[in-house]
Amino acid sequence: MHGWFGSARGWGGLPGLIDGSRFTYAFPDLRGYGERRDVPGAYTIAEAAADMLAVADELGWERFSLVGHSMGGIVAQRVLADAPERVERLVGISPVPASGVPFDEQGWALFSGAAESPANRRAIIDLTTGNRLAGSWLDRMVRASLDGSDAKAFAAYLPAWARTDFSAEIAGNPVPVLVIAGEHDPALGEAAMRGSWLAHYPDARLEVLANAGHYAMDETPVRLVTLLDAFLSAER
Repeated sequence: MHGWFGSARGWGGLPGLIDGSRFTYAFPDLRGYGERRDVPGAYTIAEAAADMLAVADELGWERFSLVGHSMGGIVAQRVLADAPERVERLVGISPVPASGVPFDEQGWALFSGAAESPANRRAIIDLTTGNRLAGSWLDRMVRASLDGSDAKAFAAYLPAWARTDFSAEIAGNPVPVLVIAGEHDPALGEAAMRGSWLAHYPDARLEVLANAGHYAMDETPVRLVTLLDAFLSAER
């Protein structure tokens, strides 16, 4: 499940590194994104989770693991809350907690202006990767975000992921959880993960990726797929 700036095609180098002999991945678009850009909706986390369960049904997957990046992380947890018996394992990559994300006034102004402002989108991507990556990459990420999402849907998803809190519904769930954070992510980095995901799930472990910020699939894809392979194939 992709993030706020992503889409089904926004997974960087990860899809090309997946071991197709061992795993089958599906990369769906949320409503308002990619091939579903024109699909109307309420653009809520509950709606997104229901759509993801519908995808699993279409694929004939009774049980499955979930991988969610950023906003996709809270969607994955809503799927877990709604259908815990179907979820084998859960992976969050720089993931939004089930408790949402607090903002100060300045931060909210930056993020809420991103739907209409490419400059705001660029500033957010730059900030969440530690102000350390090439401008050409930032520009490519902004263009992919603009091309891959509907502005109305993009705007509506912000309060959905930032201000939704169902943490009481998932707290204590015994599902195996892998949380991956980038060392250069100032918002959803190690401290935020320890105070949310690791506090919510008793069988959770944290991996902090060196030389990565919020977009491990672009910044450190080989290390990311290595962690995914090991976690998804480990015996319980």
